Amino acid sequence: MKGSSPMRQVMRPFIMTAAALLPVLTGSAAAHATPSEAERAQTGAPACVEVGADWRYAFVTNTCSSTYTLTVAYSDGREVPCRVVHPGDRVTFPGHGTRGDRVLGAVLCSGGTDH
Repeated sequence: MKGSSPMRQVMRPFIMTAAALLPVLTGSAAAHATPSEAERAQTGAPACVEVGADWRYAFVTNTCSSTYTLTVAYSDGREVPCRVVHPGDRVTFPGHGTRGDRVLGAVLCSGGTDH
């Protein structure tokens, strides 16, 4: 570069690498953060409610003998509407996205069980 000092030329690759890694590192740190107060207050769904998630969708399958009203908890704290999930049903929620968020699991909504 014209007018660049030798020190600036040496440091430029390090600065560019650090700038490229920053979103990855901060996303990773956010994914391992401790649960928020709201997350701790939610009641997890029973073990017979299964969750599978990818970047686009989170699938919740109710293999229980009871109907549940559920939502999905995310590491970034976003909220999505609750859904009634009958025995044998599989419902779809938004996935974790591409920015380091995680699907933490299915949680019961207020009222939780519909018999």
